[in-house]
Amino acid sequence: MTRCYLNALSMVSALGADCSAASVSLTAGEPRLTVTDQFSPGTAMPLGLYTGALPEISLSEPYWHSRNNRMALLALNQIREAAAEARHRFGSHRVGVVIGTSTSGISDSEVCLKHRAATGGLPQEYHYRLQEMGATAAFIAAELKLTGPVYGISTACSSGAKALASARRLLRAGVCDAVIAGGVDTLCHLTVQGFSSLEAVSHKRCNPFSANRDGINIGEGAGLCLLSREEGPLELAGIGESSDAHHISAPDPTGAGAMRCMQAALDDADISPEAVGYINLHGTATELNDQMEAHAVAEVFGSTVPCSSTKPFTGHTLGAAGAIEAVICGLALLDRFIPGHVWDGQPDPNLPPLNLAALQSEVTDFDYALSNSFAFGGNNISVILRRTT
Repeated sequence: MTRCYLNALSMVSALGADCSAASVSLTAGEPRLTVTDQFSPGTAMPLGLYTGALPEISLSEPYWHSRNNRMALLALNQIREAAAEARHRFGSHRVGVVIGTSTSGISDSEVCLKHRAATGGLPQEYHYRLQEMGATAAFIAAELKLTGPVYGISTACSSGAKALASARRLLRAGVCDAVIAGGVDTLCHLTVQGFSSLEAVSHKRCNPFSANRDGINIGEGAGLCLLSREEGPLELAGIGESSDAHHISAPDPTGAGAMRCMQAALDDADISPEAVGYINLHGTATELNDQMEAHAVAEVFGSTVPCSSTKPFTGHTLGAAGAIEAVICGLALLDRFIPGHVWDGQPDPNLPPLNLAALQSEVTDFDYALSNSFAFGGNNISVILRRTT
């Protein structure tokens, strides 16, 4: 089977503007959530807000000018040279773009709709394409002048990881020679207030797998990868996907779907559970998700492999989460560290024990890392990366 490699990585999140900033904060055990009521007027809560500067978009059409696309541009600029080299070598028609998102430009549309409510008309610059789910993929293609396959994926929390799986299929099918894939999602009132209406958010820093966990922190960010068949520092070694079809928002409490996709990823990578040196847990800190995931991980891997949820560092970045957390796994492999698990240290007696990694713990060398993403509707994916150097 054709192997697929990650030749370049980029990341933007509450941890900072690039992969280097993320590695520093992760190794130091320094979450960087912002307590604000910006998206929940009158009710302050911790959010994984990116507070740095974003680049301006040079494309003239107004429908490109969303915060989501500016976030994507910041991440894209980190891998632009590698992407340009791929376009030069393979041709623009042989480079694809697949981007996961759940909000696209909704935050910008919210401003326009508020204007309409106040004045009776939409601003002249408003265009529905701001919030189409494929908008950011199309923007990246337009920015780089690419003409290969371009599309968006919106499967909630698994979107960014699903984009990586789609990229590998395009490469293996011979449709593309390189693919820019990942996820981008930015904060908006719709998301924050929507999760609040589900009573799923915490008004404190999230506390995954604790007996005291009480919900998620919403975040924003971008994670992009340039993938190809040419050997790079990381291989996309295994992918496992499953669909619970259990409930529109609650996971299957048995963890059967999560077990299937983790085992499928191991089988795809042709490795045993013992080969995995780190698991990035989906770890949302909600009652049901953590219960399900703990049972599934314990069933497939036992209780020895180091695990952590990095959502206390970034917030739950929704459509970008699967890509950002895959990039974090890549950084962990390349920089040889295991992100520590931030929580109150109070285990839930109803959950099987997991080896939740201590902050700044000593790290032995490891070659494989697995990232879990479990979305609404039971849309599950596990991704395994292998360090090749």
